[in-house]
Amino acid sequence: MEKTLKVTIVQSHLHWENPIANRQHFSEVFETIKEQTNVIVLPEMFTTGFSMNAETLAEETNGASLQWLQAEAKKHNTAITGSVIIKESAYFYNRLFFVLPDGTFKTYDKKHTFTLAGEHKVYSAGDQQLIIDFKGFKIKPLVCYDLRFPVWARNTEDYDVLLYVANWPEKRINAWDALLKARAIENMSYCIGVNRVGLDGNGHQYTGHSAVYDVLGNLISETDFEKEFHQTISLSKQHIDSNRKHLNFLNDADKFTLT
Repeated sequence: MEKTLKVTIVQSHLHWENPIANRQHFSEVFETIKEQTNVIVLPEMFTTGFSMNAETLAEETNGASLQWLQAEAKKHNTAITGSVIIKESAYFYNRLFFVLPDGTFKTYDKKHTFTLAGEHKVYSAGDQQLIIDFKGFKIKPLVCYDLRFPVWARNTEDYDVLLYVANWPEKRINAWDALLKARAIENMSYCIGVNRVGLDGNGHQYTGHSAVYDVLGNLISETDFEKEFHQTISLSKQHIDSNRKHLNFLNDADKFTLT
C-alpha cells in the first residue's frame, strides 16, 4: 500500500497581538476541515502576527498556546504546527511547535532573524535544526526568513518534506514564490509554504501565496491569493523515492559541513 501524508495548509488573516481571538479563530477553522488529515500547518506567529512586542506577548513554553495546540491536536487526531512568541529564561524566541496527536511536541527556534524589521534586536536566533519522523515521512520545519538561506535547508538528512511557516509581505511575494519552488527542486523534496493574509498592526499587507510543490517543483496545491482558505494535499512517498532513484541529483551534490 502506498505511503501517503495528508497535509492541510491554513492561510488566514491574523488578529493583531490578540492570542485569544486567534486561537478561537483557528479552532473554528479546524471544525470546517472535513477531509481526513495528518498535519495542519498554521502561519508564523499565528497567535499575534509578526510583532516585536515580545515583552508583552511572550508565553512560557507550556503556556496557553501550547496547551491549546495540544488540545486541538488530540481533538482532531492530527499534528498541528506553527510558531509562537516564547520566553525562556531571559530570552525571547520565535518558536515553532510541532504538536503530535498524542500531545507530545517538538520545537524549532527560527535561525535567521529578520534584521530589516529588527527581529534580531528582540529575539534570539536558534542554532539547532529539527527533523520530525512522522507517519513514515521525515519533515524539516523552518520559519519565514529561513527561506532565503539555502544552506540551512540543504537536504543532508534525506528528509521528505520541507515546511515553512511565514508572515511574508506582499511587496516581496515574488521572492517567496520563486524560493519555495527552488527549495523543492534543489532538495528533491516536497516544499510547503504557509503564509498569512491581511493587514497587520504595522501597516504591512500580506497576500498569502501559500503553496505546496512536489520534488520536481510542480505546484500541486490550489492558488488563492489574498483570501483565507484551507486545502488538504496528499503527499506520496513513492513520488519522492522514484524520482530520487531515477534522477539521482542529491547524490551528486557538493559535500560540506556547517560550522
